[in-house]
Amino acid sequence: MKIKEGMLVLLLGKEGSYLVHARKEKFNVSEGIVDLGELIGKNFGTKIKTHKGYEFAVVKPSIVDFLMKKAKMMPQAVRPKDSALILAYTGLRNNARIVEAGTGSAWLTLFLASACSKGKIYSYEMRRDFYLNAKKNIEASGMKNIVLKNKNILDGIDERNVDAVILDMLHAEKAIPLAYKTLKPGGWLVVYSPYIEQVKAVNEEIAKYNFTQVSTVENILRAWDVREHTLPRRHGLMHTGFLTFARKVF
Repeated sequence: MKIKEGMLVLLLGKEGSYLVHARKEKFNVSEGIVDLGELIGKNFGTKIKTHKGYEFAVVKPSIVDFLMKKAKMMPQAVRPKDSALILAYTGLRNNARIVEAGTGSAWLTLFLASACSKGKIYSYEMRRDFYLNAKKNIEASGMKNIVLKNKNILDGIDERNVDAVILDMLHAEKAIPLAYKTLKPGGWLVVYSPYIEQVKAVNEEIAKYNFTQVSTVENILRAWDVREHTLPRRHGLMHTGFLTFARKVF
């Protein structure tokens, strides 16, 4: 695939990486100066050198590259480790139709849109400032399969027979009756909760409806320093939130 002017590309080096647009300008980094105009017309996978002779591989950025290096975060975002677990537990296909609330900084929105590239993500965000920031992140990503709405999901869900409803919002339990109505049989409800009191409220509400496979999990990620005396790192991304899963029967 050839690189066109304006495309996002990842300059991948052994010591670091940079997410840049291919355009006619110079890019100054610690490893030297890169002429970004040289990227235009080249294929992904090629190499480019700085004026100091340092080499970067020119690769197509992943959605995680975009989130970590480009997307602007306002409210706390659902991290890739939890986003990936949602896909692992639900087994959502790449043509899935998903309703999400609230959008926040659109990290989960974009992760889902990338994984379900032939599907559609309908995302509800009631706060105007969060909505505008999410809109900018979505536009910068180039994703075309996201419908972003500046709307409180508690005022009603427009979609029907969706594969999943994912809630990351205050008082998420209030949206469960609406989520149940809009889910297809076999569809998944997923609730991301920052504190255990919400988990309890969510599970109490789930129990009122025909859901099965109900579970709540916590995804803790611990990195290790592999060396002569290998030890776990004392700091890292540990607890981020609780994920509650439930599958609609009928």
